[in-house]
Amino acid sequence: MSEAEKKTNRRDFLFTASYTLGAVGVGSIIWPLVHQMNPDKAQQALATTEVDISQVEPGKSITVLWRGKPVFLKRRTNEEIAEARAVALKDLPDPQRDEERVKIGKDEWLVMIGVCTHLGCVPLKDKGDFNGWFCPCHGSHYDISGRIRKGPAPKNMEIPKYEFVDSNIIKIG
Repeated sequence: MSEAEKKTNRRDFLFTASYTLGAVGVGSIIWPLVHQMNPDKAQQALATTEVDISQVEPGKSITVLWRGKPVFLKRRTNEEIAEARAVALKDLPDPQRDEERVKIGKDEWLVMIGVCTHLGCVPLKDKGDFNGWFCPCHGSHYDISGRIRKGPAPKNMEIPKYEFVDSNIIKIG
């Protein structure tokens, strides 16, 4: 190997090493700046809300606010559950069984984000052609399980993460 080739290899190594160290240095400065923009533990705790459902009668619903969005909590009757389960999946634009939209053993409770999946309007309860929700903005009809049945909405209403803390409290988020 000639002296010129050794110099070239040494120069290439120093060039690569200095750029690598520079990139690591810039990354170590930027990382804390980006990380400090994440919400702190106190803010993350507000990402959940607990709702007392003890006063909700069968067939009735309540609306609560979670993360700035309405959440519909519907206590369905046995007839409403049977109606939702009788719908054939082939009749649904976004096929999903009713059982997949509720917690096992808590079939009477439907919890979903009350925002139309078309353009984000808030649907009206107990309206529309399928005894569920109706979006007055563009005419989407949802059934008693929050599944899209008719209109421009592409998807069923979203089911948020939730759990039953006890028989009278639902924790959303």
